[in-house]
Amino acid sequence: MEVSMSPPQIYVEKTLAIIKPDVVDKEEEIQDIILRSGFTIVQRRKLRFSPEQCSNFYVEQYGKMFFPNLTVYMSSGPLVAMILARHKAISYWKELLGPSNSLIAKETHPDSLRAIYGTDDLRNALHGSNDFAAAEREIRFMFPKVIVEPIPVGQAAKDYLNLYVIPTLLEGLTKLCKQKPADPFIWLADWLLKNNPNKPKLCHHPNTEQC
Repeated sequence: MEVSMSPPQIYVEKTLAIIKPDVVDKEEEIQDIILRSGFTIVQRRKLRFSPEQCSNFYVEQYGKMFFPNLTVYMSSGPLVAMILARHKAISYWKELLGPSNSLIAKETHPDSLRAIYGTDDLRNALHGSNDFAAAEREIRFMFPKVIVEPIPVGQAAKDYLNLYVIPTLLEGLTKLCKQKPADPFIWLADWLLKNNPNKPKLCHHPNTEQC
């Protein structure tokens, strides 16, 4: 009986997650839920916002009635920022979070993270980027050295791998199975370096137009 194998997942999107000050002590169990939901935690840092940093991070909310309370809340203690990655990371993380108002989340999405860990419309436990532009800005704010760039997906990724990677890799793996070296990783790495089809070709006849 043939068993169909699902293709390997390609992490195509990153989003920012924040565990807010009042639930930092629940970090370990929240991270466990994140990992079991198919996310990879690319980077993590624990920090404490100053009121000024909080104002800069939530600049889009400036002028709204809840803004002063938000600034006080988010600067009241340490928080944990994480870059999460997976297919459609932004939408999946927002779905896992539930409605921004924890009181509504408890009624409509009782299994969501904000329903479980949140208290009310302000103290809603966790943050998630709203869209790709927000994710890019927020990740750069929290992790200035990180480069946020999309990875080819779907047919584009398959075409790229089929054209440039798989033929050479399959040949190397076939020879690896025949050789059965003691350290297969070192052997394969050396073989790929020696048989790289994109390796520059040296010209030994400088007077000829083509090598």
